[in-house]
Amino acid sequence: MNDAREKSETKQQAFAGQVGAKAARKLNARRNPDSGVWFGLGMMGLIGWSVVLPTLLGAALGLWLDRHYPGGRSWTLALLVAGLVIGCLNAWHWVVKEDRAMRDEQEDGND
Repeated sequence: MNDAREKSETKQQAFAGQVGAKAARKLNARRNPDSGVWFGLGMMGLIGWSVVLPTLLGAALGLWLDRHYPGGRSWTLALLVAGLVIGCLNAWHWVVKEDRAMRDEQEDGND
């Protein structure tokens, strides 16, 4: 009988901890209104442009090189791929930076 009571109390404590964590997140969201839906959409746009811009610049430079210095190689394709790789690395950097900031903020809030 005591085992059942202890399990019930453990479940209640776990549930109370989950409720407390959700309440803390909601309070933190109310204190920091800048991290809402618009912030998320803006961050998606920023990450998108950080991929698109180097890709387009690489393609434009490749087109210019192909027109002015024709040869057996396609500079457009090579620089398009190079711009895409640079853009993806740039986006990865932004995502890691924001993730680290969010984790640091959560750790500061839990202390």
